[in-house]
Amino acid sequence: MAECSVIISFYNKIEYLKLVLEGFERQSYKDFEVIIADDGSKPEIVAQIKEIQNTYTFNIAHVWHEDLGWRKNEILNKAICLTKTPYIIIIDGDCIPHKHFIKEHITYKQLGVCLTGRRVNLSQEMTNKITATSVKNGDLEHIVAEFIISSLKRQSSYIETGFYLKNKHLRKWSAEKKVGILGCNFSLYKEDLLKINGFDERYKAAAVGEDSDIHYRLELLGMKVKSIKNLAIQYHLYHVELERLPVNQLLFEQIQREAIAFTPFGIEKNGSVTECML
Repeated sequence: MAECSVIISFYNKIEYLKLVLEGFERQSYKDFEVIIADDGSKPEIVAQIKEIQNTYTFNIAHVWHEDLGWRKNEILNKAICLTKTPYIIIIDGDCIPHKHFIKEHITYKQLGVCLTGRRVNLSQEMTNKITATSVKNGDLEHIVAEFIISSLKRQSSYIETGFYLKNKHLRKWSAEKKVGILGCNFSLYKEDLLKINGFDERYKAAAVGEDSDIHYRLELLGMKVKSIKNLAIQYHLYHVELERLPVNQLLFEQIQREAIAFTPFGIEKNGSVTECML
């Protein structure tokens, strides 16, 4: 059994997914499985996933449900139930991992702690230049000048999060930063995630429900959120930002008023969560 499971939320962008999987192929830490949490991709996309599923050195599972609109939290919960490992890393299917991405999550993991990294937002111009070969070669980890130029042009953003820290004092400084969970880059023990019943499936649009809600409910149980910024690095491929609906914020405010960590709208339904236990 692998030591950790990487859950990749995904919807239709197969060319982006291939680049992400190439990023996992070159990881310095190898003891992991991948589960693609597919929020209703088209049949032809699902067929392509099946074609490439066995072409990597790590195991890939694929869980899918019908496209009924944004139901990312639901498919993430289903993916959680498929994991066969004690530790879970959650990312998005448009975020290429740094070579030491998994290594850093594993290095700092501990019960009662959720780790969260950050990502560089790539411009459309930089995204268009990325190929499977450039990912294999680790080019994104060595183009500092191009990142700076793109940032000065106000195209790419958060480039400062793309500098990998090796110095132990700088790494300690980074870990002391107060940060919120980023839904595309966080990890925790499966048993900790089950204590809050996973993701709240009432959220039907991007933002808040994938990260702020999880952060809040974990802290209700006394768990800590720890930064691994500049350690667990991602490169976010360009796309038009998804619409953020006010209803998400209203639901989150209701959850804060109720102050209940274990959502009744998560993994456990009808009093049974046994299929998700290790």
